[in-house]
Amino acid sequence: AVAVGQVFMLFYHWLRRSDWLGFCKRIQPQVRNYVYYEGLLSHLAQPEGFALIGGYLIGTWMLGWMPPSYYSFAGGINWFHVAAQLLLQDFFQYLMHFGEHKIHPWIYKQSHKPHHRFTNPRLFDAFDGSLTDTAAMILVPFIIVARLVPANVWSYMTFGTLYANWLVLIHSEYSHPWDSIFRCLGLGTAADHHVHHRLFVFNYGHLFMYWDRLLGTYRAPSTLADKYFNKGV
Repeated sequence: AVAVGQVFMLFYHWLRRSDWLGFCKRIQPQVRNYVYYEGLLSHLAQPEGFALIGGYLIGTWMLGWMPPSYYSFAGGINWFHVAAQLLLQDFFQYLMHFGEHKIHPWIYKQSHKPHHRFTNPRLFDAFDGSLTDTAAMILVPFIIVARLVPANVWSYMTFGTLYANWLVLIHSEYSHPWDSIFRCLGLGTAADHHVHHRLFVFNYGHLFMYWDRLLGTYRAPSTLADKYFNKGV
């Protein structure tokens, strides 16, 4: 399910870059020129993405390491469980992300710093970091959330698909058509995440900006207009 979702998401990005879906507004004025297929190959080749995350999702389920409910095909998608998984995953990811930045410089250097070489990220940079970073920020929350939310197979597949694709889309160099709605609902946008990549000390959340707002680490993209960002993103 995650792989199929990635195919559609990557096709959407190709359409956006090709102007098939109308004008694309860059979040940051600096242009990173690249060939789409080079970016695609680099994305697919990242061990932090398909190898580590895909290996965890497939391996833990196939080997019977997930809670019993995750093997149930009874019922359809439970959207309450999907929402709970997304919220909790992002909450624990926020904590791990904040900790990587703040606990000790050595921890930051060994885990998250490689990903922060991208101050103006492109969509294909989403999984370009370090194995330690992915294990701490994504796999540890995965393990915790699976023990807290008794989801079935369909809900788990839906969660995994939404989460994996959303995580990639917020690294896009372009704003998305739905961003104004997402911002009103407190959902994470590409511009929100670009704030983190540009300034490092704000917007530690990925899917939601609730935790940043509650804990005082949120910075609106509009405050960076003209200095780092284009207007209206």
